[in-house]
Amino acid sequence: MGIQDTPEEWQVTATTTPFTGNKTSVRTDQVVMPDGSVHGRDYQVHPGSVAVLAIDEDDQVLVVRQYRHPVRMRLWEIPAGLLDVPGENPLHAAQRELYEEAHVKAEEWRVLTDVYTTPGGCDEAVRIFLARGLSEAEGERFAVSEEEADMEQARIPLPELVRSVIAGDLHNNCLVVGVLALTAVRAGDGVDSLRPAEAPWPARPFEV
Repeated sequence: MGIQDTPEEWQVTATTTPFTGNKTSVRTDQVVMPDGSVHGRDYQVHPGSVAVLAIDEDDQVLVVRQYRHPVRMRLWEIPAGLLDVPGENPLHAAQRELYEEAHVKAEEWRVLTDVYTTPGGCDEAVRIFLARGLSEAEGERFAVSEEEADMEQARIPLPELVRSVIAGDLHNNCLVVGVLALTAVRAGDGVDSLRPAEAPWPARPFEV
């Protein structure tokens, strides 16, 4: 096995929560440094997320486009969403997001990769799934609201997405990581080498 990240926890002498929002909060920890000094570290506490790189039989990736207010841009993304409850099975959350955002289901699921989005200032962990064997979901479409009510949907060839990522034309982190990871996997050990859909996830433990 090659290099890998390892768990480590420095001593925290005090913790406060100066802000609590609907889904996330801000925490301030007083952290003991290796030299013994103590410094405050502010970070966002996040429930965690899932994202789905859904690719069809024509090698096209399902993408959605929506407004993202913090960056004042309309971004192309892959379907994604929050883990609704602590300990939620991430596969179930991913299947829900694919249905809600695209009214699509998938027969084959694998873990594509796991990432921390901005570990210097947020504890958000994201599991990105690869979904294949796509078809339209049964029943009525999910009633979306707020930014999602204006959401667009498209299917774009994987190589085109890679070119747009490298050109700096696409910026969503899950889309960027997902399309590059799938391209690397195909050039390497192949999709069958990916972890199973319910592989353990130490960053957000869950029960199968």
